[in-house]
Amino acid sequence: MEENKVVSLKYLFFTFLKIGAISWGGFMALIAVVQKQLVDKDKVIREEMILDGISMATILPGAVAINVVTYVGYQLRGVRGALISMFAAVFPGFLMIVGLGMIYAKYGELPIFNRFFLGILPAIAAVIIDVAISMAKKQISDYKQVMICLLAAVSLLTIHSFWATLGVIIGSATLGYFLYDSRETEKKETVRSKISLLPGKAARYGWILIALIGLLLFILHMTGWDKAEWVQLNKKLLLTFSGMSVTLFGGGYVIIPAMQQVIVDGFHWLSAREFSDAIAMGQITPGPVILTASFIGYRVAGFMGACVATLAIFLPPGMLMLIFSRFLRSVKDSGVVRSIFKGMRPAIVGMIFSAVYPVAKDAPLTIPTLAIFGIALLLLLKFRVNVLYLIPLAGLAGIVFF
Repeated sequence: MEENKVVSLKYLFFTFLKIGAISWGGFMALIAVVQKQLVDKDKVIREEMILDGISMATILPGAVAINVVTYVGYQLRGVRGALISMFAAVFPGFLMIVGLGMIYAKYGELPIFNRFFLGILPAIAAVIIDVAISMAKKQISDYKQVMICLLAAVSLLTIHSFWATLGVIIGSATLGYFLYDSRETEKKETVRSKISLLPGKAARYGWILIALIGLLLFILHMTGWDKAEWVQLNKKLLLTFSGMSVTLFGGGYVIIPAMQQVIVDGFHWLSAREFSDAIAMGQITPGPVILTASFIGYRVAGFMGACVATLAIFLPPGMLMLIFSRFLRSVKDSGVVRSIFKGMRPAIVGMIFSAVYPVAKDAPLTIPTLAIFGIALLLLLKFRVNVLYLIPLAGLAGIVFF
C-alpha cells in the first residue's frame, strides 16, 4: 500500500489554516474539504486515513472534525504535526467569532453574515455529495459494502442521535469482522510496528501541559492573584469548558442543551437571547459549532476569556485523540483490524451521504439556492474546481441573491 508523503510542518500549518478559513457547514463539511485538498489535490495522504480518523473520532469526545484533523496531523508529522494542524484549523474560526463578538457587542444582529451563510449551505451540500461519491467509488467494492453503506445512511437519516452514530460504527465493525475473513485481509509480509503501546510524546506533552497549568494555579494562589475577578472568571471558564469537552460525544449540537443549562441557567453569564445568538455565531463562522465557546468566553472575560474557553474545549479531546492514534497505528496491520475497517469504511461513506440533509435543510428552498447547489455540483464533478475558491464565491452569491 502506498505510504503517505513526507510533508513539512509549514505545509500542515498553512494548509489547515486555509481549510479552517472556508469550512462552513458543520463537521462533515470540514472533513470534506480536508479530503478534497489533501487526498484529491495534494495527494499527501490516502483516503483510508480520513475514514479511519472519522471512525475513531466518532467514538471519542470532542469536535469530530478537529479530532480528524489532529489524527491526520499526527499520522503525517507526529505530535508536533497534530498540535499544529489542530491549532491552524481552529484559528481562523476563532478570530472570526471573536471579531463577530466585538461587532455584536456594538451593533447586535448581523444580517449580512446570515445571507453569506445561506449562500454557503447549498455549496457545502454539493461538496459533501462530491466527496461521498468519490469515496464510494474507491471504498465500496462488493454488494456487502453497498448494503452496509445504505444501512448506515438510512439509520442516521431516521434516528437523529449520538447513539445511532455509535450503533452504526459498532454494527459496521461487527459486520466487517464476520463478513470478511481476517486471513484474507492480512498483509503478505509481517510488519513489525515501531510504535509501542507505552505512553509516548503525546502523553508526555499532555502531562507537561497539566503540570504547567498546575504550577501556574499554584503561583497565582501563593501570590494572591487568584482572588482577582478576572482570574476567577478565567479559571471558571477553564474548568467549565474542559469538563464539557470530555463529555462531548456525538458532535457540537449534542452539547448545546447542557451548555445552555450551565452558561445561562447556572452561571447567568449570558441571557437566553444572547446564548441563541452565540449558537448562530458558531454556525455562520467556519469550523465546528462548538467554537461558540470562544464567543461565550469573549462575552464573559474578553479576549483572554475567549482564548481560555477555546483551549479548554479543544485540547483535552485532542490529547485523547493523540493517545488513541498511537494505539491504532500499532495494531492497524492486524488482519482482524483490517477486516473490521473493511466494514466500517463503507458505513462512514453512508454517514457522509446522510450529512447532506442536515446541511441542506437549513437553506431556504428557493431558485437562488437550487442554482448555487446545481452550479457548485457541476463545477465539482465536471471541472474539479478547487473548494478553496468555490465556497467563498458561493457565500458572495448569497449576499447578492438573498
